[in-house]
Amino acid sequence: MSPTAAALHLLNFMAPALGVSLLLACAAAVCFRGTPRTVGFLGQVAVGFAVGLGVCAAGLAWAGRDGKMLTYAALVVACGTVQWVLVRGWK
Repeated sequence: MSPTAAALHLLNFMAPALGVSLLLACAAAVCFRGTPRTVGFLGQVAVGFAVGLGVCAAGLAWAGRDGKMLTYAALVVACGTVQWVLVRGWK
């Protein structure tokens, strides 16, 4: 595999985690306007991306291949839970 192909595979592996974390941070900025947050917008994206990347890696290790729907469901649940904690959704 060439270095370009390897880089594209890695970027495509990380894309769902980045997309979900960006969408959740944008939705939180609209839905939870005026509520105190523990971190800013970029912090929310970074934490969500890190958690999402960990879930994707765990799904790859558990299932043996990337792109299983169970992994994507776990990605959404984990990132959603982290976002809820970051914007203090319980208040």
